[in-house]
Amino acid sequence: MNLGGGARGSVDRSQSFILFGMKTPQRKIGSGFDAGNTADDVLNGIDLTGKLAIVTGGYSGLGLETTRALARAGARVVVPARRPAAAQQAVGGINGIEIDELDLADLESVTGFAKRFLASDRPVDIMINNAGIMACPETRVGPGWEAQFATNHLGHYALVNRLWPAIAGNGGARVVVLSTGLDESAQIQWDDVHFKQGYSKWPAYIQSKKANALFAARLDVLGRDVGVRAFSVNPGYILTPLQRHLPKEEMIAAGWIDEDGNAAMPIFKAPAQGAATQVWAATSPALAGMGGVYCVDCDIAEASVSSDEEAERLWTLSAELTGIDAFGPDH
Repeated sequence: MNLGGGARGSVDRSQSFILFGMKTPQRKIGSGFDAGNTADDVLNGIDLTGKLAIVTGGYSGLGLETTRALARAGARVVVPARRPAAAQQAVGGINGIEIDELDLADLESVTGFAKRFLASDRPVDIMINNAGIMACPETRVGPGWEAQFATNHLGHYALVNRLWPAIAGNGGARVVVLSTGLDESAQIQWDDVHFKQGYSKWPAYIQSKKANALFAARLDVLGRDVGVRAFSVNPGYILTPLQRHLPKEEMIAAGWIDEDGNAAMPIFKAPAQGAATQVWAATSPALAGMGGVYCVDCDIAEASVSSDEEAERLWTLSAELTGIDAFGPDH
């Protein structure tokens, strides 16, 4: 769960090259990396010159570490930001960065950003859906949508669909969706996805992160025949601004931090380590021809957190709610 390095090893290439159209097994591939590696570690030896990446929330927490690492590897990075001035302050000194305004909780803002980007007539090579909110007080956005589901899932769903001509333009693009630690208890509340019958911040957050994993799984099915592959990732435990809505007392009681605000459990990662899995999924040559899987600690996880039936159901619901579907009959 994102509450916010060793040396590069060998890769078993025999498991890496799976033809487009095939389903990738949900099992480790022996990436040579682990929980201790950083975003820079997984990019060692990878040249992203000439590539364009979009990183939502790429100016804070894991997003900022992701932006820095991709830019250092030569990528041009577009950072859509709800707070452009704050983004400029955070990434203004990094070469190769563009900032534009985007509020994922506002579909008109999503459409506006997408139109401006598409007008530049550039393909997207890497799309990282990193931005999100966690465990906030009950908040309603748009037509009464629950804010975590709307921001973490529906906004990104709409953004990727609006940007699809650029994502599919060159073939070979990767879409990476930031999820969290999930198990079989994580559920979509299908009869009340917006928690109108009683709001609870943690089930609402977990639902939104489950939706992220399901979205990536379905997008991979829809996009793989044109060479676009999608992944969901669990970054692990990291202290970042994502915890802005959590009282200090709650985090102390959970054992996450001590009285001084420092991480209190050894499983917590530094932000650069937390960003590593999404950067790895976005760039690793070991994942060529793969997609649709859930990743953790810079490898494919051993257990799946989504089913094809749930993923298709969520896509249909998301299309109905937003009125957007790049793969629908009208497109």
